[in-house]
Amino acid sequence: MDDSRPTEFRSELDAALQARKELGPEYETELVDSFLSRIDARLDARVEHRVAERLDAYESDRGGRGPRTRRERDGKRGWGAMPIVSLVFAIPLTAIGASHGLPGMLISWAGIVGVNLAAVGAEQREQQRQAANARRSEWA
Repeated sequence: MDDSRPTEFRSELDAALQARKELGPEYETELVDSFLSRIDARLDARVEHRVAERLDAYESDRGGRGPRTRRERDGKRGWGAMPIVSLVFAIPLTAIGASHGLPGMLISWAGIVGVNLAAVGAEQREQQRQAANARRSEWA
C-alpha cells in the first residue's frame, strides 16, 4: 500500500477545513459533501482494483477458465435433477406396477431406488476421480 495516501487525505482534509474558514459555515455542508465524495471515489477505485486483481488470480489458477456453473462457484456437489425426475416418473411407474399387484409395485419402486443409487454412486466416483486428479496435480 502506498504510504502517501494518509498524507494525501490529510492534506485534502486540511484544504477543506481551510476553505471552510475562508467561506464560512454556510458552505460547510457542500465542503463536507465534496470531501466525502472524493474519498468515496477513491475507495471505489481501490475496491474495483482489488476485485480485478483477485479475479485475475482466480482465473489464472483455473487456467483462464472461470467457474462454469453455480455449483462449481459454490464448491457444492449434488445429485442434480435425478431425485426430482425419479419422483415424477415414480407416479406412473407405481400405477403401472400396481396394476400387476403388490409385487409389480415393489419391483417398480426397486427400479426407482436402483436408478437413484446408481446416480449417487456415479457422483461419488466422479468426486473421487477429481480428488485423485487434484492430488496428482499437487505433486506435479
